[in-house]
This record gives sequence, C-alpha cells and structure tokens, in this order.
Amino acid sequence: AKMAAAASDLLTGWCLFGLALLAILIFCWIYVRKYQSRRESEVISTITAIFALAVALITSALLPVDIFLVSYMKNPNGTFKVWADANVSRQIEDTVLYGYYTLYSIILFCVFLWIPFVYFYYEEKEEDDGNTCSQVKTALKYTLGFITVCAVLLLIGAFVPLDIPNKKNSTEWEKVKLLFEEFGSSHGLTALSFSISSLTVIGMLAAITYTAYGMSALPLNLIKGTTSAAYERLENTEDIEEVEQHLLRIKSKCRDGRPLSSRDRRALKQLEERLRTLRRRERHLESIEKSWWTKFCEAIRPLKIVWGVFFIIVALLFTVSLFLSNLDKALHSAGFDSGFIILGTNLTNPLNMLLPVLQRVFPLDYILITTIVMYFIFTSMAGIRNMGIWFFWIRLYKIRRGKTQPQALLFLCMILLLIVLHTSYMIYSLAPQYVMYGSQKYLVQVRSIVGTYSQLGDIFRSLLYVSILFLFTLDQCIVTRTYLFLHKFWFFSAAYYFGNWAFIAVFLIGLIVSCCKGKKSVIEGEVDDDDSDLSDDELSLYYH
Repeated sequence: AKMAAAASDLLTGWCLFGLALLAILIFCWIYVRKYQSRRESEVISTITAIFALAVALITSALLPVDIFLVSYMKNPNGTFKVWADANVSRQIEDTVLYGYYTLYSIILFCVFLWIPFVYFYYEEKEEDDGNTCSQVKTALKYTLGFITVCAVLLLIGAFVPLDIPNKKNSTEWEKVKLLFEEFGSSHGLTALSFSISSLTVIGMLAAITYTAYGMSALPLNLIKGTTSAAYERLENTEDIEEVEQHLLRIKSKCRDGRPLSSRDRRALKQLEERLRTLRRRERHLESIEKSWWTKFCEAIRPLKIVWGVFFIIVALLFTVSLFLSNLDKALHSAGFDSGFIILGTNLTNPLNMLLPVLQRVFPLDYILITTIVMYFIFTSMAGIRNMGIWFFWIRLYKIRRGKTQPQALLFLCMILLLIVLHTSYMIYSLAPQYVMYGSQKYLVQVRSIVGTYSQLGDIFRSLLYVSILFLFTLDQCIVTRTYLFLHKFWFFSAAYYFGNWAFIAVFLIGLIVSCCKGKKSVIEGEVDDDDSDLSDDELSLYYH
C-alpha cells in the first residue's frame, strides 16, 4: 500500500511537471509575441527565441525538483522510505543527472550553434536578399568560430586533471593514460562541468549587469506606477504648439525670397524631426488612453503596489543573505586558493534561518526556493527590458513592446540562458546545506558515546556531537545532482565569490538610482527619433 501510494505521488508529480512544462511553453510564446516586431518577424527566429526561453525556464525549474526528490526519499525521522532502497534511489539520482546532462547539452547547443547560426543567417538575409544557399554558407562560416570555442572548452574540461599525480618518475605515456582514465571514470561530467562553468562566469557578468538592476527597478516601478496618459497627452500637445511656433518664426524669414542661413536650416530640420516625434507620441498616447488594457491596469493598481512591496522584500532578503554568506566565506574560508569554499555555515543568514522553519510545513520551503529562482529570472527579464542590450558602452538593441528586432530577441534569450546557469550557484551561496541535502534528516546512534562524556564540559560535548553528526550526514544523506556541477574547479568558485560582491554593489547602486528617479512615462522607450511611421501601426495593433 505504501509503495502504491508512493507511485501515485510520483505519478501526480510527473503530471504537475507536464502541466508546468505546458505553462512554460505558453508563457514563452506570449512573451516573444508581445515584444517581437510584427513587420520584421521571422518564423525561424521566433521558434528559436521561444525554444531558448523555454529551455532557460525549464533548467531553472530543475533545481527545486532536484531538492524535492532527494528530500522525498526519506521520512521526517531520518529513515529511508520503504520504496527508496539503494536501487530506486540510484535510479532517481541518475534520472535527475541525465536531466541535467540533457538540459546543459541543449544550452551548449543553443549558445554555441543554433542561436549564432540563426542570428548570422538573419543578418545576411537583411544585407543580401539573394541566394538562400549563400546565406546559409556565410552563417555557418561565422558559427564555426563558436563551435571551435565550445570544442576547446570541452577538451580542456575533459583532459585537464583535477588531481595531479605526485610521482616524479612517471612517464609521459602514464600521464596521458591517466588523463583518459579520468575522462572515462567521470563519464564526461568534468568536461561538461568545465564548459558550463565557463558559460556561468559569463552569466555572472550578465547577472551583475541586468539582474542586479532589475531586482531594484522592477519592484519600485510597480510601486511608483506610470504617469497618466491624459496628463502626458496634454503636455505633449503644448510641446507640439511650441515647436510649431518655432517653425513658423524660422519660415517667416524667407517669405521675401531670401534664403535661410545654414544655422536656420539645421534648426529647421531638427524642429521638423522633433515635430514628427511629438506627433507619433500623440498617436501612441491616444491609442493607450483608449485601450482596454490601460483601464485594466488602472483597476489593478493596488495589486501592483502589493506585488511591488513583496518583490522588494524578496530582493532585500536575497541581498542580505548573499552579503552574510559572502562575509562568512571571507572570514572563515581557506582563501583564494580554495575558491573561498567553507564546510557548514558560521554566520546565519535570513534565508538559512527561514528554510528550516518552512520545512515543517510541506511544501512551503519548495515554494520559497521556487519563488526565489523565478524571481531571479523575471527580474533579469525586467533588467534587460529596461536597459536594452549593451556591448560595453555601445547600445546594440532595445527591447520594446511590438517593435523588438529578431536579433535583439535572440540576444535576450542567450543572455537569459547564461543567467540561468549562474542561478544555481547564487542559490547555493544563499543556502548551501539546503541546496546539497534539501530537508533530509539523519539518524544518530551515538547517544551512548555522548553520554559517556557527560561529565566533560558543554563545549567539548557539543564539538564531539557536531563532528559525529557530520560523519553521519555524509553517510546517510543523498546529495543533490546540482552540487556535482558546482565547485569542480576552485578558480571558478573564486570568480563567483568576487562576482557576488559586485552583484551586491550594483544592486545597491540601482536601488538608489531607482528611488531617485520619478515615475516612468506610460510610453517609456516606445517612441524614438529613429522610428518610422510604420511603427505606429505596430503599436496600434498591440493595444487594439
């Protein structure tokens, strides 16, 4: 009966996973269709963006599933459940590990092959509307560079030994043989881990740039709201009248047949461009003022404020926990050479305190960890949307509703894929023991030993008890598969440590900037001087 109940629970879990997968695909389709340009949309770029975004969200959702599975195999008293024998637990571990293998391999495929190929193919299609075969060849030529980088990372990860032998008299053949033996024993895990860790460092830089700012900008934008469309329209009308008066004054200078000076001609051209922009703003504001979506947003304004307050609380919880975790590593780790890795926690952070309390009521701890992961992803989306896509000081693309170029969507999805890779390490930094073991308990059969030393001091007995507990934890608890991909290489761990400090600094700067900024315009970023008049039709289609 217990095994049947367990099978029923697992079947229910898989059904919920299928529904979650369907919900992710629907969300990705809506999100991509919401921002992509109607005039420049292509089937291949749309499918690629939806697929890449779905892979990013599914990969981020695998961490809570991994933690749940290792926790579900044990009872609250620390014993394994009847159905969770050695073979079944090994099968579950292997299934999750293969899931990570599959998703991480898909991410490598998307980042190094599929997305670059589609991007360069579309670039060639814009420049040359000629033969499709030549466009494919040119795209493959540029993509070959990405494939070469991926191959180099895999080779380095596969054949660079983690444990260097101490034998000084070993031959070169023995060293090569050792490399192949390590590669075979790891089943490619080290090669994949090195490649993923290399991409995670890039994802760390993207998280510092976009996620840290999005964590401050998204909640405050929800709390402050946007300016009224009617008020903006009134101000825009006044600006139009002022520009028209300037134009009339300049044009009046040439009524008697005299030519305008070069300075007046430049001013006239600038004013005409300004007038076209203001008239586009007028049409957009009119569309927004009459749309049902604006009326709906005004009706749920109190709910937006509540969500904004909730998000800023989560952001502060996240940042304070990350600060205390990094401070713990700075004070108690072995330093740079060890990657600032510590066993256990010496400084308790709010998240580490909250998770054990929530473990008492199923499934509150999983809801919290899932909320943090999803919040990390959605604030990344918000940061990319607000800032656009930059290469150092050069702004490459803007993310705008109904007017985003296909190349920009491909860049957005690639950045999100990289940020998702960094998410697992960020969560591990916040709650290392929870990410490794979940809510597992373990049996301690050493009461007689501790009782033998009852006459000794409390400090000695506590140290003895903790030491024995640690040994029993290693033996009785099952580690998550996520941990296997973390801390394989100490230099990556050191990079993540310094990246966490940079993340905290950028978040605080973004929080100050977001607090000082006023309300956003209701058409923020949707009307630019370089837009064509055809873009007005796209926005009208979006709102109506």
